[in-house]
Amino acid sequence: MIRRDDGSFDEFMRTSSPRLLKLAWLLTGGASTAEDLVQETLERVYVAWPRIEPGGIHNYARRILLNLHTDSHRRRWRETTTAEIPDHGRPDRSENVALADQLTAALAQLPVRERQCVVLRHHVDLSERDVADALNISTGTVKSSTSRGLARLRSVLATEGDRHV
Repeated sequence: MIRRDDGSFDEFMRTSSPRLLKLAWLLTGGASTAEDLVQETLERVYVAWPRIEPGGIHNYARRILLNLHTDSHRRRWRETTTAEIPDHGRPDRSENVALADQLTAALAQLPVRERQCVVLRHHVDLSERDVADALNISTGTVKSSTSRGLARLRSVLATEGDRHV
C-alpha cells in the first residue's frame, strides 16, 4: 500500500480545488451546490488517498466529481436557481459576469449527460475518448450528446439574445 502524508494532500487540494470548483459550477449552475460537490469530492479523495496512483490523482478526483454529480440527479428532483438573492443588494455586474451567468443558465437547461459532455469537451478540453472513459459511455454517445448539447445551447443563447435586444 502506498502511503503519502497529509502535506501532499494539502498541496493537491490547494492546486486542484479551483479547477474542480469551476468544473462543478459549470455542471451544477450554482455556487453553493458546486462548493458542496467539490467538498464531497475532496473528502472521498482524502479517504482513498493512500490507494491512488500519484499520476492519476487529478483524473480520479474529476471522475469522483462527475459520479457525484450524476448520482445527485438520480436521487432528487432538480432544484430551481434564481438570479436574485433575497434580502441582499445586487452588486454591479460586468459584461463578462453577465455572459457567464447567461451561459450557466443555458447549460442548466441541458439534460445532465449533454451538459457533462459539453463541459468536459469544451471547458476541460478532454478528448472524446477521455470523456467516454470519465463518464463510462461510448465515444459515439459522447459525440452525439456533445452535438445535441451544443445545438441546444446555440438555440437557447440565440433566444436569450433576441429577448434582450
